[in-house]
Amino acid sequence: MADNPYVALALAFAPLSLVAFGGGVSVLPAVQHQAVDLHGWVDAPQFVEFFAISRTAPGPGLMLTTLIGWQVAGWAGALVAMLAIFVPSSLVCLVVMRTLSRHEGKAWHAVVQEGLAPVGTGLVGAGVLSLFRIADAGPASWLVAAATGSLMLARPRIPPMLLLLAAGALFAGWSLASPT
Repeated sequence: MADNPYVALALAFAPLSLVAFGGGVSVLPAVQHQAVDLHGWVDAPQFVEFFAISRTAPGPGLMLTTLIGWQVAGWAGALVAMLAIFVPSSLVCLVVMRTLSRHEGKAWHAVVQEGLAPVGTGLVGAGVLSLFRIADAGPASWLVAAATGSLMLARPRIPPMLLLLAAGALFAGWSLASPT
């Protein structure tokens, strides 16, 4: 049954949909593990390229799984991967949000919200670390990421696009100045 690429895609991505606290980046290491390490659907450089494409396209970052599904089984694989990563969590969110809205203001409601915040933060951090590992990021990348993160914490009103452009200009200048 797992020899069927559609079943394999669904079994790889549907469970990840249910643990994506903090957004798509939170399950990025697991998506990478499934797609690169376990199934070999893409290699590490392809994974990074697909991630970059999915982040520049409009829509959720986990559209990455759609690209992986397309790589595995064409348009039908893209559809299966997309449905597997988005439908389970959407259904759970619908049920949870309806339940939470009925109990808003109760003590346990606030505890649940406060308790999930660090979980989401930790998963997002793991996703970032996974990307750095996969991309074989050097010290300059770590330094720029730390500086950008620090700036965003210190000055949360700075537009992220401005920081992205500054980092891109920094790396472009660095690559032009570096002998090849």
